[in-house]
Amino acid sequence: MKKEIILSKMKGQRRYLAPADTGDDDLGPLKLLPGIWKNEPNLSGRGWNIIALPFATAPGAGFNYRLMMNQYNEVLTFSLIDKGVPNRGISVDESSGTTQESDQFVVTLDYEQQVKQISAADFPDSGLAGPADLPIHHEPGLWLYMLNETPLGLDVGRLATIPHGDSVLALGKSKVEDGPPDIPDEVSGLPVGVSPDVEGNPYLSPYKNFIDHPFKGVVSDPAFPGFLPHRTTDLLRAANEGVEIKRTTTLSVDTTVETGGIHNIPFVVRQANAASMKSTFWIQELVEKDKHGKPKLRLQYLQVVLLDFFSRRDGLPGLIRWPHISINTMEKVAPSKAEVEVAPAIQS
Repeated sequence: MKKEIILSKMKGQRRYLAPADTGDDDLGPLKLLPGIWKNEPNLSGRGWNIIALPFATAPGAGFNYRLMMNQYNEVLTFSLIDKGVPNRGISVDESSGTTQESDQFVVTLDYEQQVKQISAADFPDSGLAGPADLPIHHEPGLWLYMLNETPLGLDVGRLATIPHGDSVLALGKSKVEDGPPDIPDEVSGLPVGVSPDVEGNPYLSPYKNFIDHPFKGVVSDPAFPGFLPHRTTDLLRAANEGVEIKRTTTLSVDTTVETGGIHNIPFVVRQANAASMKSTFWIQELVEKDKHGKPKLRLQYLQVVLLDFFSRRDGLPGLIRWPHISINTMEKVAPSKAEVEVAPAIQS
């Protein structure tokens, strides 16, 4: 359904809160998200994460951080739609000085992300990486579809809150294209503000460790390359080999765009400030059909959060920027509101 038709519909009805359905055209580019996405049972262990953290190392180590790698499984649930959310405003005719209502209308989709690691390792070994089945992330939030009053074409947004004490607003654009996603082939997790010479720079010893000894989690196949710090998207692209992808919806959001940003509690700002986030979701419609005769759905994402801590070591002012990168490949396992328990519809 065209955006103009959805906008006209939103203007002509009252705000509407209800369980979300897959394929609801009012959601625009978000319409394939409602339901439950999981790694298990068919894509177990496709979630991978890399993060550098401040750490008091032994004297003489030459660095005070550890690099942690996680392999994980995820449950990502999209459950509640809020239609016709009005942002009130006016516009002024410059020639006549007259004003008229110029409201923006937004459609939102609630989500909740839950992540448990199935394997973890860090270097230096801190004893803090934790066991299998340890919850490592929980995030409630909203995806926004902005129907109008978007002069820069920013039609999607993501609001997120993280228990560490972070609040996120990221803005961006959506697109729908035939075929598989265009996943960048070189996204490095190496810090910015440090010489990138992994072989010759002892400060990067933790990264060299996981390049020389790739983190493979619970994967025992000797041919498996592992999750590499300097090539973090290799496993995303590998997950698409042999998969026939008919169509891809891309949602790209960035906290550095327009009024986006991240607000953190004071401790986080002092120790490892989450300064920015870029996130791309690729929602894939497969050629393969599900039991209802509809295309099977997969979801891949790449998320890069930059953490700022410790003074730069390249002679420039400011702090080192440490990429905290997460990737995953999941499939839709529950497509309808009947399989997601939420409250009945409410109008106001």
